[in-house]
This record gives sequence, structure tokens and C-alpha cells, in this order.
Amino acid sequence: MSVQGSGMGQPSMSIYANELFDSYDVQTIVRVGSCGGLTERVGMRDIIIANGACTDSGINRTRFHGLDYAPVADFSLLRAAVEASEGMELDAAVHVGLLYSSDQFYTTRPELTEPLVAHGALAVEMETSALYTLAAYRQRRALSICTVSDHLVTHEETTALEREQTFGDMIRIALRAATA
Repeated sequence: MSVQGSGMGQPSMSIYANELFDSYDVQTIVRVGSCGGLTERVGMRDIIIANGACTDSGINRTRFHGLDYAPVADFSLLRAAVEASEGMELDAAVHVGLLYSSDQFYTTRPELTEPLVAHGALAVEMETSALYTLAAYRQRRALSICTVSDHLVTHEETTALEREQTFGDMIRIALRAATA
């Protein structure tokens, strides 16, 4: 098991994931990170286990010649993470749902996310779509688990200290899922 930073954004995640899959024959990547709540159904520090990811990035449009592709998590990892979370005492709620992998975390046009939220997107982050797409292509396993660090509806945000000290539940779920 290795713990690594993947940079920020889908291009950076793509470099790391490709190199891990190709150069090191990594079979499983579990991403843990922060996300911004897009709906009042999720609260600050809630955990989102991402079953899929939509995106505004052009990466998948280029890869799939303009077609839409719906990148999803590896089901065995998803199930293991959900089961792990159900067996733990947690400080926050756990949601299984869709993440929105955006090229802009702090968008100047929040109205663009409204259709995504209406169709189930829970939070915005910047890497999951690329990770799930590359894992599918390489026939590897991938999962993203994120903690809500900022809320784009309520405008709440965690401090750096809170991010350092209150995201442990997400990491414990990820470790249990990866080793299940």
C-alpha cells in the first residue's frame, strides 16, 4: 500500500493514475480528498462514496470523440466501502452518490450546476472522473471517497486545522475498503 498526492485536477490525476497503472502495475487506487457540497442533502464533513462522476472537462469528450461517457467506481470497492462505513461509528453521515468532477472548484457560474444537482450530483471535486475513466480503460479498480470541506450552497467552510484533524473517518473507510 502506498499513499501519494495526485496533484490537483484531472490532467494531474491522469498522469499519476497512468503511471501507477503502467509503470508499477497498480491494480487498485482509492482516492481520498475533499469536496464542496452542492446540495443541502449533504452537510459539512459528511462523507461521499462516489459511485460515479460527471464532468465539465474536455478530457473524456476528446477520448470518446464527442460522446458522453459515464465513469463509475469499481463495484467491489464501492460495496466494501459502504459495508465498512456501516460497521463504524462515524462523526458524520455517509452518502453514496454522484460527484461532479469540475475544472473549476469555485465556479463563477453556479447556475450551471443546477441540472447536475437535479440529477443527483452531491458535491464538486476535481479528479474522480479521470480516475474512474482510466481505471476502466486499464481494467483496474478505483474508488473515490471525499469529505465535504466546503459547502457551495450554505457557504460554510472548514479551516485548515479542521481538514487536518476531522477527515479521519474517510481515511478509515478507504483503508478498510482497499484491504477487504
